Amino acid sequence: MRLVVAGSPAAAVPTLTTLAAGAHAIERVITRPPAPQGRKRILTPTPVAVEAERLGIPVLAARRLSELEPELLPLSVDLGVIVAYGGLVREPLLSWPRLGWINLHFSLLPRWRGAAPVQHAVMAGDAETGATVFQLSEGLDEGDWFARVTTPIGDHRTAGSLLDELSRSGARLVADVVDQLAAGTAVARPQVGEVTLAPKLQRDDAALRFDAPAEVVHARLRGVTPEPGAYCVWGEQALKVHEAAIARDAAPLPPGTLRRDGSRVLVGTATEPLELLRVQPAGRPSMAAADWARGWPAEHPGSVT
Repeated sequence: MRLVVAGSPAAAVPTLTTLAAGAHAIERVITRPPAPQGRKRILTPTPVAVEAERLGIPVLAARRLSELEPELLPLSVDLGVIVAYGGLVREPLLSWPRLGWINLHFSLLPRWRGAAPVQHAVMAGDAETGATVFQLSEGLDEGDWFARVTTPIGDHRTAGSLLDELSRSGARLVADVVDQLAAGTAVARPQVGEVTLAPKLQRDDAALRFDAPAEVVHARLRGVTPEPGAYCVWGEQALKVHEAAIARDAAPLPPGTLRRDGSRVLVGTATEPLELLRVQPAGRPSMAAADWARGWPAEHPGSVT
């Protein structure tokens, strides 16, 4: 079949690579335009654009797919594949491919429809998450689904590590569905279950609230790691928290209270303390929490909020 693939971030690259290695021809890759990155704000192409260039596939960049109608509609394609492109597909492009579009979404639909499904699944304390390949429709992640894969979340995994895993297993899932659609054997099923929404995360979503139970604080930290990145306030400056663990053997501390316990750095919550493992003070690189704590006063190291 003749395909068009739309995607932007690193999570979409395995699908592009896998499809390019298969039996189907990718006519175009669609991605977002280059964006400023890093402290120097250097214009940088998306990971999908970089991979498409490596594969020798023509790339079209646009903030909205509608901008590309003059270039796309004259092309004859059988199927569109979209993975985290970052924009909606509307008519006439929605029905432009002969078989429409399929979407790889990183959740067990209809749970966590929206832009940040893995992050919300972790923050909510879900036992498992996954990836679903479904038929794109006009509604938000509402289409019938063809295939899915599941994975346990556990007590320690971050949204970043889960997304990395699901991007690879999801790529294989997409390739299987594309083959089934080509053979006419694909079966679509309606979504069943409670609908929950996963809007894009904002900076406030990454703020740690230590008056919550340790499991809730830890789940939020893991859900916003690596992006947008968990933080709290120490003194008058933001303190990024890259890694922590629940210190189940430690005595309770008032929420937000810091304490050194040998080589460990503890912070109180509504239940057990958290042990801070890696932090990043404002204007400094990431470091072990024990190194950060070396300059504290011995008796009253302070608190975080």
